[in-house]
Amino acid sequence: MDIIGNVSLSQHYLMDYVMNLEGAPNARQIVMGLLQAEDGEALSSRQIVAACRLFGITENNARVALARLSAAGLIASGERGSYQLGEAATVLAGDVATWRDAEARLAQWSGRYVMVHCGPLGRTDRTALRRRQRALEMLGLRELERDLFVRPDNLVGSADSIRRRLYALGLEADAAVFIASDFDAEREGRLRTLWDSEALNQRYLRQREQLERWLEKAEQLELEDAARESFLLGGRAIRQIVFDPLLPAPLVDAEARHAFIATVKKFDRAGYALWQRLYQQHALVADDSRAGQSLQ
Repeated sequence: MDIIGNVSLSQHYLMDYVMNLEGAPNARQIVMGLLQAEDGEALSSRQIVAACRLFGITENNARVALARLSAAGLIASGERGSYQLGEAATVLAGDVATWRDAEARLAQWSGRYVMVHCGPLGRTDRTALRRRQRALEMLGLRELERDLFVRPDNLVGSADSIRRRLYALGLEADAAVFIASDFDAEREGRLRTLWDSEALNQRYLRQREQLERWLEKAEQLELEDAARESFLLGGRAIRQIVFDPLLPAPLVDAEARHAFIATVKKFDRAGYALWQRLYQQHALVADDSRAGQSLQ
C-alpha cells in the first residue's frame, strides 16, 4: 500500500473510533480509544487484549486489529509488545485531543462569519468528498448555499486558523476560506437556522445529567463494569465536544455548554483512573500466574 493509501486508511480507522460509538465498539475502536486516552503513552498488548475482552472481543480479533492498525500507520509497536499512537494518527488524533481546550478556542463574536467556498472542488472522488465533509463538520460549518459553507467567526485566529485546521483535516487547498458580513435580510435569516440551537442546548443538559448520575454510582460498580461503561459514556460525550460547532451566544446557551464540558472533564479523569486500576489489576494477576507456574 502506498503512503497516500496508508493515510486514507488510517484516517478511516481513527474516525471509525471518533464517529461511531453509538453501538457496541469493535476492536479497532477500543484500541484507538485506549491509546488516545493515554496521550502518547504506550500500552502493552496484554493490556489491550484484556480491555477488548471486557467488550466480548476475543484475543485473536484484538490482535488482528492491532496488526491492521499497525499496517495503516495508526499505531506503532515498541518494546516488549507495547503499542502507542503512530505517526499517521498524529494530526487527526491531535485535533480530537483538543476537546479539553475547546472553550479556549473561543473569541468574542462580532457578527461576522467564516465562509468556505468548495465550488472549484471535484465531486467524483468519494474519498476526497468524505474527508472534505468530515473536516467541515468538525469545525461546525454548515451549507448556506450550494458549495458555500459558513460558521460564526468566533474562533481564535479567525479565517487563517480555520484555514490551516481545515487543510490539515483533509479539505483541499483549492477551497477558499474567508470572512464575510453584511448579508441581505433573507440570507441573514437563514444563517440563524443552520444550527439546531435548541437541540444542542438539550443535549448539553441531558448528557451532563447522565454523566453526573453515573459518577454518583460508580463506586458501587465492579471495576470491570465501571471501566467498560466509562469507555462507552465518555467516548460519546467526547465525540459530542469534538463535533460541537462551538456557537457563540445568543445562538446557543454558552453556560450550559460550559457546564457540560466541565462535567466531561471530571468524568474523563474518573474514567482514566478506573482504567489505570484495571491495568494494574491485570498486571498483578499475570505476575501471580507466572509465579505459580514457576513453582510447579
